[in-house]
Amino acid sequence: MNTNSTGPEEKGFFEKVKETIEHLWDGTKDTAEELKDKASDTIDSIKDKVSAEKKTVATKTTAAKTTAAKKSVTTKATTATAKAKTAVADVKAKAADKAKTITAKATPAKKPAAANTTAKTPATAKKKAVAAK
Repeated sequence: MNTNSTGPEEKGFFEKVKETIEHLWDGTKDTAEELKDKASDTIDSIKDKVSAEKKTVATKTTAAKTTAAKKSVTTKATTATAKAKTAVADVKAKAADKAKTITAKATPAKKPAAANTTAKTPATAKKKAVAAK
């Protein structure tokens, strides 16, 4: 009797389980690597979109800030011009008041000079009277 069989050798239960687990493991590893690659591609795509949107938002924000700054500068310039005009008007008014005051002070000074002229006249008359004698 021959103990060697000519048919294929049957695998045991544990060997079948082991092969099934290895097959599942390899399939899972391949699937995991594929998912990892897809995820990294998706993440890169999202990062590109987000950075493009940030640039757009930053540009819009910069434009808005520039417009606001221009309005602020215009407002400040208008305010400064108005203040300067008011200051000039005040200075002109003060100068006119000072001119009036100085003119008023100068006018009384002329009157005493006229009085001195009259005082000289009698002295001149006395001299003429003395010279006539």
